[in-house]
Amino acid sequence: MVGLTASDVPPTMAVTIFSAGVAAGVADVITFPLDTAKVRLQIQCECQTSSAVRYKSVLGTITTLAKTRGPMKLYSGLPAGLQRQISFASLRISIYESIQEFFTTGKEKTPGLGSRVSAGLTNGGVAVFIGQPTEVVKIRLQVPSGLHGPKPRYTGTYNAYRIIATTEGLTGLWKGSTPNLTRIVIISCTELVTYDLMKEALVKNNYISDDVPCHFVSAVIAGFCTMVLSSPVDVVKTRSVNCLPGRYTSVSDCAMMMLTKEGPSAFFKGFVPSFL
Repeated sequence: MVGLTASDVPPTMAVTIFSAGVAAGVADVITFPLDTAKVRLQIQCECQTSSAVRYKSVLGTITTLAKTRGPMKLYSGLPAGLQRQISFASLRISIYESIQEFFTTGKEKTPGLGSRVSAGLTNGGVAVFIGQPTEVVKIRLQVPSGLHGPKPRYTGTYNAYRIIATTEGLTGLWKGSTPNLTRIVIISCTELVTYDLMKEALVKNNYISDDVPCHFVSAVIAGFCTMVLSSPVDVVKTRSVNCLPGRYTSVSDCAMMMLTKEGPSAFFKGFVPSFL
């Protein structure tokens, strides 16, 4: 009997989590300036001073920030972002298959759409609960330092954790959990359903064969549709996380204030960097 070779042995959970965390961390370092641009575009109307810099586009935000505050300002909050990837992304990637197997019925040879959506919602919820404090700190360090006054709110990552916990309580570290969970629900459902529908339509109507270009086109369209539906919740999440205590009474209050003061377009601020 021939034994298993090294390539046949599945990786352990620890290896999977570590690999997922490293991959997500590298991706975060590369795309972090886009994320910073997205956050600044989403919250800039909350600036209290009229002299605050106004950003008009993704490229304009990145170049203006680099010129006025230095290139390293594009990476404000990166340590918290990397912590987020380790706690959030690595868990989502590593436990997805295990949860998917749990939801797969015995009759299914391959996981169906329902199983994949259920798995995505479950592991997304777990990851949000564990990683939300890092999301809160990351966003607060990414916003303009003088947004809530002349002095920066925090001097660093761990200082932010400490001040939020002492001034707002431990629940302050889980601020914005509701819109973040809602965002995960929208992404998990829309992305998978749209991808499958687009791929089926392209292949069935002989527009393109079922190969790499088909998967790429389907993924781009699915990503765009997902961003259209999740962008309003993402903007509300960012503002809920960043606001001072008492500014909004609830998530719905935040959404209504945005709608009445800034109009429907406010819900799509930062759309382009999110899509990219």
